[in-house]
Amino acid sequence: MFETFFPILLLMAVGVFLSVVFIFLSAKIGRKTKLAKKFEPYECGVEPVGTTKEPVQVKFFLVAILFILFDIEVIFLYPYAVMARELGMFGLIEICVFVVILLVGYFYVLGRGALKWD
Repeated sequence: MFETFFPILLLMAVGVFLSVVFIFLSAKIGRKTKLAKKFEPYECGVEPVGTTKEPVQVKFFLVAILFILFDIEVIFLYPYAVMARELGMFGLIEICVFVVILLVGYFYVLGRGALKWD
């Protein structure tokens, strides 16, 4: 049993060791700059506007949820692409029904204006 798990344990030990070594080397050798911008919440180059207490628009969450929903549904096309030859005409019809349902949902969301960012 030890022979089975030894490569996994060895790989984990090497990974932890290298992580610790790289963090240590980065702290000792890395450049240290003292800029006021580094201590701001987001270092993206855009000046922060307002406070952090302002509520986030619901529209942001709606777009994020819709992206995840459609993204996960599109992932289901991958298994069909792998097994397309074996599934034959039945698989083609089923995937066409799936895509039509996706498109109906997508056009419904577009029609409701959920993706308009005003």
